[in-house]
Amino acid sequence: MSAAKSTAPKLNRPGGSSSSKIWFFSLLLTIQYGVQPLISKRFVSRNVIVTSSVLACEVVKITSAFIIIAKQGNLKKLYKNWTLVGSLTASGLPAAIYALQNSLLQISYRNLDSLTFSILNQTKLFFTALFTFFILRQKQSIQQIGALFLLIIAAVLLSIGEGSSNAFASVLSGLASALCQWASQVKKHSSYMMTIEMSIIGTLCMIASAFKSPDGEAIRRHGFFYAWTPLTLIPVTINAIGGILVGLVTSYAGGVRKGFVMVSALLVTALLQFIFDGKPPSVYCLIALPLVMTSISIYQKYPYRLEKKEL
Repeated sequence: MSAAKSTAPKLNRPGGSSSSKIWFFSLLLTIQYGVQPLISKRFVSRNVIVTSSVLACEVVKITSAFIIIAKQGNLKKLYKNWTLVGSLTASGLPAAIYALQNSLLQISYRNLDSLTFSILNQTKLFFTALFTFFILRQKQSIQQIGALFLLIIAAVLLSIGEGSSNAFASVLSGLASALCQWASQVKKHSSYMMTIEMSIIGTLCMIASAFKSPDGEAIRRHGFFYAWTPLTLIPVTINAIGGILVGLVTSYAGGVRKGFVMVSALLVTALLQFIFDGKPPSVYCLIALPLVMTSISIYQKYPYRLEKKEL
């Protein structure tokens, strides 16, 4: 008697050849996550129009991804295999979601201290796991479920101390990350091409919304680069590089598995904030920080294992 076939999509598993890439991209992403809140608060004026910084970031991201593809010699091949339907299927919805998320993150950068922002940012792991289960049918172990509940407690503690639009941004991030993992691992869509497609679609969505939004009115009144300085390009460029790295880590390791990057980024942010700002973390941060670190550590240490009857 033949065993029943699983209806879950077959995913790529990182092998030995890609392990070094995972660690390298994860290290770079850790650094980017850790320094982004600090440099954004230092180099981006509160008067800078949010839409202008997000659009500039997307332009830098598109340009960088094109350069990388061209240097790899894959530009002609990807162009030949590209279709509009395939692009919209893989990148359309995640692009629209990330466009909204980026705007919310820019607001959070300005209104939260760096460590609080980074800890709140960790709740995206819970939502990534949730949407990955519904979209990719990836199950969680009992320990992982417990770890995710610890993460919720940490998020609640932080919301008591400071309200933020970053909570909703984390939900959007989780959904978009699961969709991107589905496109790269199930549909075999190129990470760099997804970055380009999502940036273009997201840019078009933001331009369309600018006709009615307060940011659009501000751009028409004051100009696109209102309150910008040459230093504003630093966080914009680093944020764009981070977007490319997120795509690579998600493609190679999966959205949930990049959780350890977030833990490391917390430590980087806390250290840099203490060194450069001389500001100790709030009580809520001190309580939430070990909860976040413990929950993500447990989640990574006790993955779900298939039982014999499921194989």
